[in-house]
Amino acid sequence: MSEGEGIGRAKSTLDTATIIGLLIAFALVGAAIVVGGSPDSFFNPPSILIVIGGTIGVTMVCFSLGEMLRSGQLIVKTVLYKTHDASAIAVQSIQIAEVARKQGVLQLQGVLESIKREEFFHKGLSMIVDGTPADEVENMMIGELEAMAGRHNKGANVLRKAAEFAPAMGLIGTLIGLVQMLGNLDDPSTIGPSMAVALLTTFYGAVLSNMVLIPLAAKLERNSDEELLVNQLYILATASIGRQENPRRLEMMLNSILPPNRRVQYFD
Repeated sequence: MSEGEGIGRAKSTLDTATIIGLLIAFALVGAAIVVGGSPDSFFNPPSILIVIGGTIGVTMVCFSLGEMLRSGQLIVKTVLYKTHDASAIAVQSIQIAEVARKQGVLQLQGVLESIKREEFFHKGLSMIVDGTPADEVENMMIGELEAMAGRHNKGANVLRKAAEFAPAMGLIGTLIGLVQMLGNLDDPSTIGPSMAVALLTTFYGAVLSNMVLIPLAAKLERNSDEELLVNQLYILATASIGRQENPRRLEMMLNSILPPNRRVQYFD
């Protein structure tokens, strides 16, 4: 394996499925509004403030400010997702294991440069080259993986909790609008704006919850599962390389956690 060759190199790409899906959903809703006439009537600043501001505020009560900020970063990572080729990672991990088996782990110093973009694998393999016992490196990588999974799970929980509150804030806005309307029945000019707040807050809450927050939470969980799989491959590879095990055994271990359509046959 040459020094300049990447290890299943990750690529940060725009998640077109997320973007296209959101665009289609909102386009259909927008088209229905336009076809029905008077699209301006669906824009009401007080309703937007009640639903969006209220959802953010109530969600902050459930989580810390740091967790809220990290969830925002995770949303950005959901749209700009770093893709991996798990099969390529498995194959090239086996190639590195062959080098370590035949020439010793010290010969992997030249490989470290080619995997520096994969921080998790680079950190583990660097410790192996520095002489850290394989079991100790494996335990540290497992601990880091569990911490990462916890952060991702917390981010998804923030989105799902916000999705629960958005319709409730819409209902609160509806009640506010109805109270305002009933309190001013003697002034017909206030009935229309009050009814707009009453109906649109429910509409905004349903849209925010079901068309934005819940889908993003599901996509975040999906991406997290993919990243966990990749990092599990790195842990198996690092531990096996550190123990200088037979690369054929490493291939079997990697295939044991790879989906059937991604399994590799390097030695066959």
